[in-house]
Amino acid sequence: MALISVAEALERVLAHAEPLPVEEIPLEEADGCVLAYDLKALRTQPPADVSAMDGYAVRAADVASAPARLKVIGEVAAGRPFAAKVGERQAARIFTGGFMPEGTDTVVIQEVTARDGDAVEIQKPSAKGRNVRPKGLDFHSGQVLLKKGHRFTARDLALAAGMNHPMVPVYRRPTVAMFGTGDELVPPGREPGPGQIVYSNGYSLAALIRGEGAQVEDLGVVHDTLEATITAIDDARELPADILVTTGGASVGEYDLVQKAFAKEGIDLSFWKVAMRPGRPLMHGRLGDMHVLGLPGNPVSSYVCAFLFLVPLIRRMSGRSDLAIPTETVVLGCDLAENDERADYLRATLEIGPNGPVATPFPVQDSSMMAPLAKAGCLVIRGPHAPAAKAGTQCTIVRLDR
Repeated sequence: MALISVAEALERVLAHAEPLPVEEIPLEEADGCVLAYDLKALRTQPPADVSAMDGYAVRAADVASAPARLKVIGEVAAGRPFAAKVGERQAARIFTGGFMPEGTDTVVIQEVTARDGDAVEIQKPSAKGRNVRPKGLDFHSGQVLLKKGHRFTARDLALAAGMNHPMVPVYRRPTVAMFGTGDELVPPGREPGPGQIVYSNGYSLAALIRGEGAQVEDLGVVHDTLEATITAIDDARELPADILVTTGGASVGEYDLVQKAFAKEGIDLSFWKVAMRPGRPLMHGRLGDMHVLGLPGNPVSSYVCAFLFLVPLIRRMSGRSDLAIPTETVVLGCDLAENDERADYLRATLEIGPNGPVATPFPVQDSSMMAPLAKAGCLVIRGPHAPAAKAGTQCTIVRLDR
């Protein structure tokens, strides 16, 4: 297959991706999920006029001037309303969150009062409505407060609970199965033998996947045999996985078996090889309803491809509308040479300069180097055949921080 552009590759990845089925789940499980329908408040908040302070509930007309002496006829606490009506020259002791008794319209804070038995002296005048949260101040029953397509945050969970929703309708979280390939890979903590390296891709990918709200099924590292690779693909289908992600084995060497396994399993490839750096040997296809992404094995290539293609795919299947990774224009921090036929995604630091953010690509961009990736704040994007660029000119970036 010929090289295709990043834009065309992303279009093909998303072409047949649809939001997953809707399910009702407990509110406590909804963090990171996407609402499938508008969510209306099932109650009014607050449900009545309530006190915003500790003090005395009074009639504003009785405390328009001070000092004023009132008779205390009862007490109101949160959850314990006062049934009687407060009349002229009367007051009720009230605490924060207490419902305002009938007849009262303001709260005098306790710091400007003096209690004397069943009487209280108001030492400063107060206006109507002072220290009172009116009914519906926050929201009203029937009001749409969370819209379809919105991804739940911790703050949204509090709001939905206040709206009185114990269950919420969301798109099902995608299940992403992943495995690495290579006899040379050993887990962290084990001393690599001759020709071996420590496996790292799975850790960054799993974190990226979970950060997008999807579930991860890690199938581990697969040996460099066609049979083992096919078995891992079958395991992903049995889960069943919505997305299968592989790392390594996507090139053309004798031991690069992922493409051969894909072909053996009947995976219909929509592309293989993208005009980008890092990440040229990227594959995408489908096996039934399961989307398949074959990522390169080098750690930087693997992460950048997942960031640019896997993240939007997860978002689409999660029901989100914000599929694109947002770009922005900043100041370039160093000179860059003319580009070739591939788009570059250069790891770069991102710092605040006198004229705004400054992105400075690292001098060495080898796709095996993990330390610069960990230090990078962004990727500087340069299109195919981009001309040489000078420090101080404008450049386009995507931020790597969440």
